[in-house]
Amino acid sequence: MTVISAEDKKPRWGKLLTLVGYAATFGSAVPVGYCIGVINSPASYVKAWCAQSLLERYDANITPSGLDLLWASIVSIFLVGGAVGSLGGAWAANKFGRKGCFLISGFLFAIGAIMFFFCRMANSVEMLILGRLLVGLASGLTTAALPMYLTEIAPLAWVGTLGVFCAVGVTGGVVVGQVFSLRDVFGTAELWHYAMSFYIVIICICYLPSYMFPESPKYLYIVKGDREGARRELTRLRGADAVDMINHEIEEMEIEANAKVQTRSFGSVLKDPALLLPLIIVCCFQGGQQLSGINAIFYYSVSIFEKAGLSTTDAEWANLGAGCLNLATSFLGPVLMARVNRRPLMMFSSSICAAFLFAIAFVLYYIEAASWFPIVCIVCIMGYIFFYQFGLGPIPYFIGTELFEVAPRSVAMSMGSLSSWACNFIIGMAFPSLQNAWGAFVFLPFSVTCALLFVLTKFYVPETRGRDPSEVAPLVSKGFKSKVK
Repeated sequence: MTVISAEDKKPRWGKLLTLVGYAATFGSAVPVGYCIGVINSPASYVKAWCAQSLLERYDANITPSGLDLLWASIVSIFLVGGAVGSLGGAWAANKFGRKGCFLISGFLFAIGAIMFFFCRMANSVEMLILGRLLVGLASGLTTAALPMYLTEIAPLAWVGTLGVFCAVGVTGGVVVGQVFSLRDVFGTAELWHYAMSFYIVIICICYLPSYMFPESPKYLYIVKGDREGARRELTRLRGADAVDMINHEIEEMEIEANAKVQTRSFGSVLKDPALLLPLIIVCCFQGGQQLSGINAIFYYSVSIFEKAGLSTTDAEWANLGAGCLNLATSFLGPVLMARVNRRPLMMFSSSICAAFLFAIAFVLYYIEAASWFPIVCIVCIMGYIFFYQFGLGPIPYFIGTELFEVAPRSVAMSMGSLSSWACNFIIGMAFPSLQNAWGAFVFLPFSVTCALLFVLTKFYVPETRGRDPSEVAPLVSKGFKSKVK
């Protein structure tokens, strides 16, 4: 076994690693959030255009209920595409490589942006729907493959830091989409198609240097069996002088390659009892992240701000402020992941969020009981958003890369991403109806979800920070009988 010198033990943020980390995040993760955040503000204008387009092209006078159904389809087709894209992420990550998935998602995002820009000129609702499907596919592929790519090119000490880049990028993209869809920017009846397609500027800038990006050394060594290629990419990432560190990483890959088959199919992963618990953890973390109510909070916050006495316009700006708080807090993620263990962060975040969500439900129910209750409700919303980014926000995105070795990792990340998109779809479709039926109590299931994630983390999630997946895997190999403390 190679002995690593004290100099080589130091984490290395070389120029290439920095370029890939930021360019891949801005070029791939930010468009995911952008496509989520941009669709809400100009909704009334887009719906009116859809009705007019159908009337002019097909002489079809759509009813209000039919228009609502069409709009729900336009919104939800993105989530369907995300689920399909994440499900195919395992196959694509092994077939085309981690870098290849990044390039494919960029191509799909670009085609979607072109569809958005020209759909109004072509007077085609179909182009709008197809564009939403394409960016959904790209988003699902991104959330499944990008965390894998970033963590596999990172030194062990920086795995958690690069792992949260995807989460930060998606969060930032939501805010950017909200900004460009404001009425003072592109959120008007004449310019909404500019708002929906503007992210292509980010795509063009960030994909320009992609020819320089390395492929994942672990993918090359373990999946493709390309030893020389893996060493070459490691040398580019770590520096030619980090010989001992490179040799150590190569030896770790050799051990993993000899111990495991090169790739694992969906069936073999799902049937392997040693992988059951980590697979449940990944799916529960990513699905629970959506069921914790973050999207519902943003959906509901405008009406809360209005109850606090703000005008509709001011409430929309306050909602944007909440999104900015979410983004600002997410920047703590890389620092926290580098210095604090995963288990305490996740338990702290989920427990505090559970308490805030319960408080939101209670205060909302008695909102008229006291004049200061609306202010308390706003404080609870901001508190939930703040503490969400301590664990619930960033950790689910990359926990699969720390629980699974390379062979089954792509399947696990795809299943986790599928769980996330499916739960996102459930929230998007069910929340308005549940809100009408349950009122303020609609936030109680979110509180329960956070509490269950706390329990799962406390009893079954091992600490993964600073550990190679080969060290973590045996800790969860006995299913719910595993002793992870």
